[in-house]
Amino acid sequence: MGKRRVRKTSSLILPKTSRAIPTNAQIKSSDNSGARILKILSVMKHKTRLNRFPSAHVGDMVVCSVVKGTPEMRKQKVTAIIIRQRKPFRRKDGTWMQFNDNAAVVTSNLGDPKGSEIRGVVAKEAAERWPRLSSVSSSVV
Repeated sequence: MGKRRVRKTSSLILPKTSRAIPTNAQIKSSDNSGARILKILSVMKHKTRLNRFPSAHVGDMVVCSVVKGTPEMRKQKVTAIIIRQRKPFRRKDGTWMQFNDNAAVVTSNLGDPKGSEIRGVVAKEAAERWPRLSSVSSSVV
């Protein structure tokens, strides 16, 4: 028998970002790119257990299909970044954060926003991970 390992615990409070937005969920697009409602097709760079639906949280890049929007944008596959989620999540300082809606911003594959403005607030986690979002957004919470 091997030695029993003792796990070290730290006094730091780690962030617990709850994966709240599954695939096939319809979310609001909060920019002026022409898309209104997006349907999540997949979550980029996220692996999960067999037969479990992949889900996204604030700051994740997702592949979406435009359900409602301008005729040029409809029925197109776009990449987007989640900027708000309704499910509460914990930040590093121990506070819990929650927004009124699930929202995303249409971006390029590198994370550049396609629109010139973002309506509403952007979560701090998304702005830190994707710095180009904070330059376009009106406020970061």
